[in-house]
Amino acid sequence: MRLQLALNVRNIEEAVHYYSKLFDTPPHKRRAGYANFAIGNPPLKLVLIENPSADDRINHLGVEAEQNENLDAVMKRLERDGIADTIEDQTTCCFATQDKVWSTEPQGLSWEWYTITDDNPSEANISKSSVCCA
Repeated sequence: MRLQLALNVRNIEEAVHYYSKLFDTPPHKRRAGYANFAIGNPPLKLVLIENPSADDRINHLGVEAEQNENLDAVMKRLERDGIADTIEDQTTCCFATQDKVWSTEPQGLSWEWYTITDDNPSEANISKSSVCCA
């Protein structure tokens, strides 16, 4: 597993340039207004979402599970503890197909636990109106 940090950025090009240098790695995925980095050390999925008008720099936090079995255990635990807000199966978000569960902490910050089932779905499967990375 690795932590995910999704940031709202004012300018995607400037942010990609900076974070490529900071973590000494190129983006794993680039799309218009979007980039993500799969950083090995420290283990981090850094997601940049171009959103110049956002009041908050943190979009959401997450944990990427490598296997669905790990995610299933987390989903059951969050449901049991009454803190699972939404469960999504095979949803296309951030240009990948994912299974996930969302939970919101008491101050309103969203946490996403997810696993990627298809890292490069066909364009036909990507909703242009998806708000998961907005």
